[in-house]
Amino acid sequence: MKTIISRILRAFFPALAVFALLLAACGPSPEATGPAGEPEATQAEPGEERQTGGTLRVAFQSLVQTDPALISSDAEVLVANAVYDYLVDVDPVTNEPTPRLAAGWDISDDGTSYLFSLVEGATFHDGSPVTAADVVWTFDRLRNPDSGYATVSLYENIVSVEAASENEVNFTLSSPNPFFLYDLSDNHALIIKDGTTDASDFNGSGPFVVETYSPEDRIVLVANENYFVEGQPALDHVEIIFFAEEGAMVDALRGGQVDLVMRMSTPLFESLQDVEGIETTFASTNGFDLIRLRSDREPGNDPRIIQAMKLATDREAILELVQQGYGSVGNDSPIGPLYTNYHDPAVQPPARDVEAARALLAEAGYPDGIDLTLHTPNTGGRPDLAAVLQSQWAEAGINLELSVEPEEVYYGDDGWLEVDLGITGWGSRPYPQFYLDTMLVTGAVWNESHFSDQEFDALAATAGGSLDEAERADAYAQIQALLADRGPVIIPYYFPVFGAISDLFTGFQLEAFPGRTDLHTIRLK
Repeated sequence: MKTIISRILRAFFPALAVFALLLAACGPSPEATGPAGEPEATQAEPGEERQTGGTLRVAFQSLVQTDPALISSDAEVLVANAVYDYLVDVDPVTNEPTPRLAAGWDISDDGTSYLFSLVEGATFHDGSPVTAADVVWTFDRLRNPDSGYATVSLYENIVSVEAASENEVNFTLSSPNPFFLYDLSDNHALIIKDGTTDASDFNGSGPFVVETYSPEDRIVLVANENYFVEGQPALDHVEIIFFAEEGAMVDALRGGQVDLVMRMSTPLFESLQDVEGIETTFASTNGFDLIRLRSDREPGNDPRIIQAMKLATDREAILELVQQGYGSVGNDSPIGPLYTNYHDPAVQPPARDVEAARALLAEAGYPDGIDLTLHTPNTGGRPDLAAVLQSQWAEAGINLELSVEPEEVYYGDDGWLEVDLGITGWGSRPYPQFYLDTMLVTGAVWNESHFSDQEFDALAATAGGSLDEAERADAYAQIQALLADRGPVIIPYYFPVFGAISDLFTGFQLEAFPGRTDLHTIRLK
């Protein structure tokens, strides 16, 4: 989603007409604002002052939420990651928790107490120091049951967050959580100042400071001269320019109006290969596009309907047609091959059998087929996926009317949680438990299929609470088998993420969740 991943409450951005105007009004010419006329940047050695230079122009969707507790889209996370800091981050190479505002931590033997020490010299953009009180305030806010935040269930295992000293904070858990450090790196867990009531003011401690923000145009960031990490950020300015459609972003990159694009469909990515002045890259992820049917009302409350859909789906063909072979075939489970310790390649959904699908529909009372509307956002390969499903499923008598909607409309006002049949893009996360707890356990905050299964819930609780690695792996294997057999979702593939950047820059490392890509490591060559 959110890939969470990501994505709620984005306001409608008018489409093609506004698009042409926006593209034409992307700012001064490359000669005026581009990196070619900026001073050359050099890598700072430890102890040296930050050597800066250049403006990076990034194309992304517009923002709706600026409060870190409410952000969800890649664009919103990207801005927040540049303006604020996490207590704990995740290394993009090793996928291991790594300190950010935390200098280090100690964990009790029983796994229920975590003591963090904070880095020295970190300050908010208003000049006040970052202290343990700020960490306490942040997480008490995120876990407040009256807040309605998506993080409430994520942090319900926290008994208390207390300042042990000005620069030490202790988390006490009600039971062990082997993924707690990852939970502290959740997209929303950006540290805000103690006492903040309006958390949309951009007063973070991060590498960039908000200079100007025009909700319909762009947000301009300037380097934080007092950032606590020596030598960072390397750029003087970052402009995040808002676009409503991925094709226009890529056109702007080709034309030199922007320098970086991090979300695009496979065909758009392929179109940039061998384009002079542009470097392309992709990263394997556990992100996936999920097709799901609401299971709490007709027709989805008859399990034969989702079973017929599974039998009507040719996942290998979808991978080739939609992803052009990039990524890997899905097994209808969010526990993909990226999780080498937990993914079970032996678990496979049923092979395509159109006649068996037709028979199930007839048994369920639809001998002449069933008519449904498939809702999908207009980003990535999702419209293509919808079109392929329409063709494949028609052979089994599942007749689809496609409703392709702007992403900000699809996710806006939680409409995606209400439709009967939909496609949702879930961003990659560093550990699999996130998906189970937020999209599949009974009552989960983003349980879009409204799935409720006691056996699944028990297995998810074991997987998320056991400190025994073998026990966790066994629970995850059983979960994959259960979902392949009777789960309410179809996951046809795990997709990579694509990025493209002007070859005038270096230091760009695309993250599996693009919004978590660090802008402060990018510099002019």
